[in-house]
Amino acid sequence: MQKRLLILDFDGTIADTRATILRTFRMTIEELSLAPRTDEECGSTIGLPLVEGFQKLYPEITPEQSELYTSTYRRIFRENKRNLSPDMFPNVLQTIKSVHEQGITISIASSRSRRPLLEFVDSFGLHEMIPYVLGLEDCTNHKPDPEPVLKTLRELNFSAEETLVVGDMPYDILMGKRANVQTCGVSYGNASAEELRATGADYIIDGFEELLPLLGLPPLQ
Repeated sequence: MQKRLLILDFDGTIADTRATILRTFRMTIEELSLAPRTDEECGSTIGLPLVEGFQKLYPEITPEQSELYTSTYRRIFRENKRNLSPDMFPNVLQTIKSVHEQGITISIASSRSRRPLLEFVDSFGLHEMIPYVLGLEDCTNHKPDPEPVLKTLRELNFSAEETLVVGDMPYDILMGKRANVQTCGVSYGNASAEELRATGADYIIDGFEELLPLLGLPPLQ
């Protein structure tokens, strides 16, 4: 069936935020004198809600510590965003414009807090082409739970067969699969093509513009 809805991840799919995220983790860990974690360990949490990310890094964390860690991270991230502002990946803007012009609806499902997510969408000039954005506060259950996809389908009145989920992490692929939606992994983000394929991605692309032929649309000029 022709796809009429794209549900996109944000970090690692639309925007190259990895350097900002990893720097923020390093600074948070240093400021709080936590046990060191590698960039690989921190990077493996990208796509999870921040609380769950810290729980993965520090399984013994208490609720009080969790609140401190996440609030510290968010403060430092806001500071780092001003000094290390992320960019969109190559050809993302042009591809989104092409998809939008063909009448395909585009949405975002992210585990990032809603306010900074919307700030990014606005700063990149995407708000008119992406009318529906789900952030952390918009769902009770988060990736890899299917709730963000199911809520998007319900709110926008699309079927699973009409929908394609696109993301860079296994959490994105699992979210889509559990909602019975086809999935596309991007290999340029925070997980390898092998990891995405092992999770069950229906498609793997090496550049965002490769979405166009999957949707039956002409390539970028």
